Amino acid sequence: MKKFLLGSMAALMMLTGVGCGGGGDESASSEQGGELNLYVWTEYIPQTVIDKFEDETGISVNMTTFSSNEDMLAKVKAEEEGAFDIIQPSDYMVKQVIDQGLVQELDKTKLDCLDNFDSAYLNPSYDPDNTYSLPYLGGVGGIAVNTEKITDEIDSYDDLFNPDYANQIVVLDDYRALIGITAKTLGYDFNETDTAKLEEIKTKLMTLKPNIKLYDSDSPKSALISGDCNLAFCWSAEIALANAENPNIEIRFPEEGPYLFFDNWLITKGAKNSDNAYKFINFINEPENMKLVLEEFPYICANKAAVDLMDDSYKNNEACNPPADVIAKGSYVENLDSDTLAIYDAMWTELKK
Repeated sequence: MKKFLLGSMAALMMLTGVGCGGGGDESASSEQGGELNLYVWTEYIPQTVIDKFEDETGISVNMTTFSSNEDMLAKVKAEEEGAFDIIQPSDYMVKQVIDQGLVQELDKTKLDCLDNFDSAYLNPSYDPDNTYSLPYLGGVGGIAVNTEKITDEIDSYDDLFNPDYANQIVVLDDYRALIGITAKTLGYDFNETDTAKLEEIKTKLMTLKPNIKLYDSDSPKSALISGDCNLAFCWSAEIALANAENPNIEIRFPEEGPYLFFDNWLITKGAKNSDNAYKFINFINEPENMKLVLEEFPYICANKAAVDLMDDSYKNNEACNPPADVIAKGSYVENLDSDTLAIYDAMWTELKK
């Protein structure tokens, strides 16, 4: 009878939510496993890491991916509040989602991983004191060259405009990045706003069109490895992965200074599984787990404790860890006013039509 009564009380408590942190609170679901909804960049979190998290926590992960910051922003705004628990915007987009009230401040008391970060990557201009975000991975927009096919000296974004490379180049499907590097070839700012200069940039950008065989931000390395393209403007880690498959594919850093990016973890406003979101951020920032990430996706990493675990094939690979002087010359995407963005959009539309 005692066991029966205790069992009945436990069942009643489960039904009513008594003793479980309040009826319907996410803390109840996280105690029992629950779920986590991620919205992240394509090819950026190894499935093995997701599987390990699910096995260790009992939390079921639903991972949706995007290919551009703008796509991510549009979908988050279109969905009901809290449809995704964690999003993964790049530097400039962090500021936008904060300003638009789409994310919540981080509760640092729930983050056990903070000591693992290199302070050089904390307190960024787009989120002072990391009030809303924590850094994940970053890199540069490098130039990949198949040196077996192309023997010319390539050391500038401007070299990509050479008509000799017609229908040979894969580029990022990213309008801010491509317009930005075009601006740099003319000696202008990566985030140029002057309308007269933008007209010059447009003229120059259109001369790149015959050289572009493929727009691909998801897996540009594929076209390099297959031999469909001999040149690329793409993520540095993609070049590292392509080089691992074909040593003739090498990275070149543009003399104008490269495009830089850093992606971040943020928890959405109204996240339905916020406790599980904190669990995931802590989990993936455990050095051993971030090491698993870097072994599959060798980008610049803000987690110093994880980098310390990596071997020299990562630490000494410039595609994974670009030299400090390269980083110092680089430029991040910045937020622009709506009138300027309309010019950029029109430029991009004309390039791709």
